Amino acid sequence: HTGEKPFRCGQCGGGFSQSSTLVHHRRTHTGERGGGCPECGRAFGRKSTLATQGGGHTGERPYGCPECGRRF
Repeated sequence: HTGEKPFRCGQCGGGFSQSSTLVHHRRTHTGERGGGCPECGRAFGRKSTLATQGGGHTGERPYGCPECGRRF
């Protein structure tokens, strides 16, 4: 809540408030990707992104915008 970003990327100087966010950020420089989607093989940097990607193959749209009603 203080806005402090003590974790710095040695490559680009970006600042982060959590060390785990810095770890994920570093992957943008290395191109490292985690597990791939079993349906299409597309790889993602975070497991959470892979989990939400799965709905793209089933047509599931569990998230809705309260303003316009569009589903994602």
